[in-house]
Amino acid sequence: MAKESGLGMSAIIDDSGGSARTISNDITSIDIATPREEQDITGLDKSARERLLLLADFTVAISGVFNDASNMSHDVFKTVPSTSVARTTTLAVSGQTLPGELFYTDYSLSRSASGELTWSAPGALAGGVVPTWA
Repeated sequence: MAKESGLGMSAIIDDSGGSARTISNDITSIDIATPREEQDITGLDKSARERLLLLADFTVAISGVFNDASNMSHDVFKTVPSTSVARTTTLAVSGQTLPGELFYTDYSLSRSASGELTWSAPGALAGGVVPTWA
């Protein structure tokens, strides 16, 4: 595998009705995290830390440009404050995919002084399935 850029990345996110929507064109930035919790189990007899790996997680922070065209980003996220559904989210780059069931906890709009209208939407793992790149 060679080093690559993130160019050509795609994001497919379910709307609140469960229909998959490709909104990659609206997204301008994305942060992806797949952290693991850890437990310190260092005994008194040790001179260095001992740890156990615990639960896995998957979070995203997505930002983009407002687009209220049918089935685009505003259609996908406008129901975040009024629905409590997990949304299948699949991120892909260079033939690698990271799927997950996520709860989106906010859909924030921001209008800058110059007139730009942008949004942000953070998501967190909902379904208890370990996030795995495939």
